[in-house]
Amino acid sequence: MRMTPVSSGPAARVPTATYRLQLQPAFPFAAAEAAVPYLASLGVSHLHLSPVLEAVPGSVHGYDVVDHARVREELGGEEGLRALAGTARRHGLGLVADIVPNHMAAVPRYNRALWEVLAQGPDSPYARWFDIDWEAHGGRLLLPVLARPLRHELDLLRVADARAPRRGGGTGPGAPAAGGAASPARGPTASGPGPEGPHAGRRPALHYGGQVFPLRAGTEHLPLPGLLDAQWYRLCWWRLARTELNYRRFFTVSELIGVRVEDPEVFRLTHAKVLALLDEGVLDGLRVDHPDGLADPGGYLRRLHKATGGRWTVVEKILADGERLPAAWPVAGTTGYDALRQVDGVLTDPAGAGELLGLYRRFAAPAADRGGDWQATVRRAAYKVIAGELAAEVDRLTRACARICAADPLLRDHAPWALRTALRELLVRLPVYRPYAETDTGRVLSEEAARDARAVFAVPEEAAAVDAVRDLALGGLGSGGDKDREEFRARFAQTASAVRAKAVEDTAFYRYTPLLSAAEVGGDPGLPSVPPASFHAHCARVQRGWPLTGTVLSTHDTKRSADVRARIAVLTECPRRFADLLAEATALTAAGGAAAPDAGVAWAAWQTAVGLAGPGAPESGRIGRALLKHVREAGLRTGWTEPDEPYEKAVADFAAAGPGGEAHRPVARLAAALRPHVRANVLAAALLHLTMPGVPDLYQGTEYDYRALVDPDNRNPPRFPDTPPYGTSPAEARAPDARTRAAARAGACPTAAVPDGASGPGGLSAEKHTLTATALRLRARRPELFGDTASYRPLQAHGRAAAHCLAFVRSGAVLTAVTRLSLRLADAGGWGDTELVLPEGEWHDLLAPGRSRTGHTRLTDLFRTAPVALLERAQGSGDRAPRRPG
Repeated sequence: MRMTPVSSGPAARVPTATYRLQLQPAFPFAAAEAAVPYLASLGVSHLHLSPVLEAVPGSVHGYDVVDHARVREELGGEEGLRALAGTARRHGLGLVADIVPNHMAAVPRYNRALWEVLAQGPDSPYARWFDIDWEAHGGRLLLPVLARPLRHELDLLRVADARAPRRGGGTGPGAPAAGGAASPARGPTASGPGPEGPHAGRRPALHYGGQVFPLRAGTEHLPLPGLLDAQWYRLCWWRLARTELNYRRFFTVSELIGVRVEDPEVFRLTHAKVLALLDEGVLDGLRVDHPDGLADPGGYLRRLHKATGGRWTVVEKILADGERLPAAWPVAGTTGYDALRQVDGVLTDPAGAGELLGLYRRFAAPAADRGGDWQATVRRAAYKVIAGELAAEVDRLTRACARICAADPLLRDHAPWALRTALRELLVRLPVYRPYAETDTGRVLSEEAARDARAVFAVPEEAAAVDAVRDLALGGLGSGGDKDREEFRARFAQTASAVRAKAVEDTAFYRYTPLLSAAEVGGDPGLPSVPPASFHAHCARVQRGWPLTGTVLSTHDTKRSADVRARIAVLTECPRRFADLLAEATALTAAGGAAAPDAGVAWAAWQTAVGLAGPGAPESGRIGRALLKHVREAGLRTGWTEPDEPYEKAVADFAAAGPGGEAHRPVARLAAALRPHVRANVLAAALLHLTMPGVPDLYQGTEYDYRALVDPDNRNPPRFPDTPPYGTSPAEARAPDARTRAAARAGACPTAAVPDGASGPGGLSAEKHTLTATALRLRARRPELFGDTASYRPLQAHGRAAAHCLAFVRSGAVLTAVTRLSLRLADAGGWGDTELVLPEGEWHDLLAPGRSRTGHTRLTDLFRTAPVALLERAQGSGDRAPRRPG
């Protein structure tokens, strides 16, 4: 196929700001291409694309890759991607792409590599791709795909011809590398045909519903029971995945199978297309999804850095409070959840958060380890995950540990049950996602944690299993060069990240809910507030060590968009008002016969309603869907695998009649009263994000007032101003009057970016858009003020309300000042004589064109028209001394 060349253009290799587009069949490359003129005018330097490689048909996210050698056809294929890149280049933009090294879709019907493994077993040239424990289940790969136990599904299994999934060029083992000779790695073996062979045509396969599985050569004529037993895989009931699975997966998602990119040949084959797109200028940088899942994240990133020639790369690494990214990793930094934590925290009132916690404990009355206390809730959730969803992973770790101990005379007396107990007790006490070889792992797997783990054992001698496991996980016990021990260390770290993610993000965040805005990816609900001094220290540290790291406020994975969280955070400034809202709303729903099924659901529902608040009641279906996910993730009364249907119906009925119905009236009244303070929070968060150290990444639509809940609510296809919705006919798109009507039908801003009732001049959406474009254009115009040679200096206000102003200067030439805790400020009487002493020079107010300032500036004047200010020093004016106005 002829590919459109991508000409070089002015797009910078290192982004000044990126704009995330969530590609899907309803929003393919062509739709992104149509939005390029608008996005270029906004001021970003690069478009940030969700995964672009071939995925399971219909996927709305693209993380279920099935072929690393092909650009996804449903998005427009490689020709469509190159057309997007060309149009972007002509408008001065580059492209950054999300890549998924950790896993692929475990769907053999579409995944050719997995198909070949199922057909040929461990001798397949593709077997090295996947992290499979062939010693389990008699050397067969467990596939938990059956809706019921096998005996009930036999009638649905049949043998019929099928075609093997297609394979993109150059993905097979032994295929030549770009510009190089064929790899000496294993090619086709005697156990089966080569990657093309007879599979190029149709041949007998096993069918189950819409799923198709290859048959081992020569088994197609066997009776069904014998045929099933003769395969390299075992089809089983989906519930067995929790305890019996023998392949590494993404967290607890059995439909995603782990890939062994630590193998150099697997790395080459799975990255060839992406590297070619980088070499040819189609892509400029990368976002690496979930490096915590890899056996050796540092080694992988070093190999990637070398292969890309050092292109700008960020990693989706969630850092716990106080945790640092390994300094040896050759990346620009993280995708930015650490920045989210800082921005949200500095706009949260610590005293009010504590008062809300007390109200929550009285209203919802949760047990300490079921939502009443943060650390106790995390610990119980971790035990639950280890005993349930990740039991198979912990069993595999236990087997590996027992095998190592059995081979060492000094360790043989550690019984498997003791080793499993030690593993469990250490895993639940990890304060971070995983230990890394590049960091001091002894601080992560601390002696204090080991002491607490040993206390679980009744017999002290048996507690010594904790020390054995800890030493193995830390690389001790003479592990140098020992393959089994190195494998155990890597697998312990991989399992730790899954335990932490499932226990914290996917369970505890939904159980401990005094302040929903703090229960966010990268956040710490136990410490929801960040002091200004800590915010400044974080920014200074980032500027010194990771000046080109990513920063985010909203992503495709955030549980609530930044503007929803900003509204909820205002409640920390008025906890009594929220208590009054709860009392009135509870009375209204009780009177209407639609009371919440429990107080915890009511608390979460009304905070969610506040987060979405605007003119009129929110669409009840959105809150209902978010609440259903909330209660299932919490797993206290219902769950994804054991749903309690009457309870879930009660939740749905309450959502429709309560926050989505007449009982929404008190929410609307509170929202109206809090509107100026919501405005202050929304604009402050946006300006801090856009001017703090790092490269800001804007999620689609967030340049407006964007109110979205957890996925899939936040993954709707975007719609942009002056751009017809994707799918508009060419004739309608060309006709000026029809184009205007189409844009009007789409709305003035992207889906979920909701104008606040005053969407014209002065409305929050319009104001946020102006602020965003102003800051982005400043970054584009003067990138040196924000890049790796820039500087960061806190600026302290003076006066009785000084604590309500957060200000800093970038490179001596850009000044950001925002109002924090504006409701508390208003209650205390306002700014009074509080002032900010500007650095030397004349400073132009970019958000109030035509106004300039020098020297001592009263905050009543600085924030006269808006609760935030963005100032740029006039070039050549730095020699002027500060003076008082007037």
